[in-house]
Amino acid sequence: MNQITNPHDKFFKEVFTRRDTAVEFFLNYLPEDVVRLLNLDSLEYAKGSFIDKHLAEYSSDLLFKVSLRDGSEGYVYILFEHKSYQEPLTAFHLLRYMVKIWEMWLKLKEEEKPGLPVIIPLVLYHKEQSWQGGLNFRDLFASSEEMISFIPDFQYLLWDASGYNDEEIKGKAILRATLLLLKYVFRKDLIDRLPEILGLLRDLCEKRTGLEYLETILRYIVNAVTKDEINYEDLKAAVDKALPGKGGDIMTTIADVLREEGKQEGMQRGMQRGRHEELARMVREALLEKWGREMESLLSSADKASVDILERVLLRIVRGDQDGARALLKAN
Repeated sequence: MNQITNPHDKFFKEVFTRRDTAVEFFLNYLPEDVVRLLNLDSLEYAKGSFIDKHLAEYSSDLLFKVSLRDGSEGYVYILFEHKSYQEPLTAFHLLRYMVKIWEMWLKLKEEEKPGLPVIIPLVLYHKEQSWQGGLNFRDLFASSEEMISFIPDFQYLLWDASGYNDEEIKGKAILRATLLLLKYVFRKDLIDRLPEILGLLRDLCEKRTGLEYLETILRYIVNAVTKDEINYEDLKAAVDKALPGKGGDIMTTIADVLREEGKQEGMQRGMQRGRHEELARMVREALLEKWGREMESLLSSADKASVDILERVLLRIVRGDQDGARALLKAN
């Protein structure tokens, strides 16, 4: 698997590969009737990737295996996917991962057993704007009622940060700090919220795991936020306010990160360029897949369009609005 360079994905994976944090998230945010069926004591992180090589640059797959509480031979996979931006084709990408998981299961099973394991697709999204579009695979099709029976369908679960106020975000210190940070990382008031978020770790910082997690958080902020929004002095002030007398060594480490990796402006430009290239590629592929060669003349326009325009074009493609997609691309 190619290394995930997106700092949001890296942070997401570092946190949720901690078994206790994953179990706690599922207990608090999976539907109660689903949780009752699962033996979360059996939860294990299924290592390995099901990411298509073309998706590897912007997706992270976290796959967990869990047994059923009734002791039956079947088990459930929870496919945990993270999004820091609107992705109209999320259901399609999830389906591709799910098929790969089933193929792996069929290949590895030792004896013939009826049925395939259930997969629960779960998307965690944390942009300030609420998630747009339906949660069903069938929503990607513009089709008449007569054709519905020929279209496969499934629903994915969504945790949307914009739908929760701070008091509604549940969990112990590490989970709450993670979800609150993901909620505010794109917002202008992150620096105002940061002392409160870091303060959740006050008791944990007596332990090595707490200090390691604090360092994980600060490294994430350094790599995900521009220095115009939060600089080293801002971070140091937030740490001193939240954890008086405890953050000095960590901030020394972060200063080293800024010196060695840092050049944050260059990093941010690279991330933005990568995001644009990724969206342009998605638009080109979606245009050809949806309408074929008749859209070839517009493919080069995707490289010239802004990120905002490309996101709007993807929405038009998903909705089957060929004229709308064409008009947006021609205007650039």
